[in-house]
Amino acid sequence: MEGSGSDEAPGEGEMTYEDSLERLEEIVSRLEKGNLPLDESLGLFEEGSRLTKVCQRRLTEAELRIERLVAGGEGTEDMPSSGLDD
Repeated sequence: MEGSGSDEAPGEGEMTYEDSLERLEEIVSRLEKGNLPLDESLGLFEEGSRLTKVCQRRLTEAELRIERLVAGGEGTEDMPSSGLDD
């Protein structure tokens, strides 16, 4: 996404939250081993920083959707009753 001003690396916008988190865990694991060349470590750190922002943004978006659903009751009319109100 060159020139778009986005923090996402190519392909990160297409990754699911779970895929992004899994990749982030792989990066952390590799960095914790400490046996990487400096340039590779820096590259992984940069990728991890971008993925952290992607995951945080997706969590914030999900939280806002939930808040809107709870506040407005949107989307609940199609849900069957749980039977717990009786």
